Amino acid sequence: MRLNTLKRHVRESVKSLGRNGWMTFASISAVTVTLLLVGVFLVIMFNMNHFAQKVEDDVEIRVHIDLTATEQDKQALRAKIEAIPQVKQVQYSSKDKELKNLIKSFGEEGSSFRLFEQNNPLSDVYVVKTAKPVDTIKVAKKIEKFPFVHKVNYGQGQVEKLFSTLRVARNIGFVLIIGLLFTAMFLISNTIKITIFARRREIEIMRLVGATNGFIRWPFFLEGLWLGVIGALFPIAAISIVYYNIWKFFEPKITIPFLELLPFHPFMWEISLLLLLVGACIGVWGSMMSVRKFLKV
Repeated sequence: MRLNTLKRHVRESVKSLGRNGWMTFASISAVTVTLLLVGVFLVIMFNMNHFAQKVEDDVEIRVHIDLTATEQDKQALRAKIEAIPQVKQVQYSSKDKELKNLIKSFGEEGSSFRLFEQNNPLSDVYVVKTAKPVDTIKVAKKIEKFPFVHKVNYGQGQVEKLFSTLRVARNIGFVLIIGLLFTAMFLISNTIKITIFARRREIEIMRLVGATNGFIRWPFFLEGLWLGVIGALFPIAAISIVYYNIWKFFEPKITIPFLELLPFHPFMWEISLLLLLVGACIGVWGSMMSVRKFLKV
């Protein structure tokens, strides 16, 4: 396509937005309302997934080493644990450190445990993290069979329920997002179809004077693009302002790590780009589907 022809299509598509004022307003309003709902839901779901990821990352395997194990035995055990493909990190925690952590966790009541400082009954521990949290149970089962392992703790019973709940929540969220996007596509494309249907005579006249299908499509293609992009700007601005204020208000008040909100930057840039792309794609798709009906020979 020549540059002059492209300029002409861009000019005509922009003029058309002004000539069809009310239909343009209706299309942009449909895009705005539906993308606002999509955007709010995306922000909620991404943050819920962030919370879930934080909870999963806190899951660890605590391998209590047998009291009879020598230093050589401990090193051999560590090497076997690190050799497991799913293992990401292995940290050693001595029994003295374990006792200090126990005393600290009980606060004032923990002072009674100081009696054991001279004769510490606790075991040395290897703290194991897997590359994927869902592999925790499988890795723990393997480690239990290794020599010089006294016991393995990973939150048995609770971890299985946690992973199951998070998996169900993610699947439900994914289905809802897909459903909402399809609903948005249906509503927006139908509104644009009505806009173009009202201009079917314009398309018929262009065909009668010999305009090619491609020449007719381009202005409507660009018009749909503008409708989608303009309609996405308000949801982007509204969601960004609201999320920024919520994030600034809660950021200093949240002390529990896994309840932290996603930082405004770059999260809102990603959401904004996503909404802009969705708006543009739906606008173009709605226009092209509508125009195609009138271009059939």
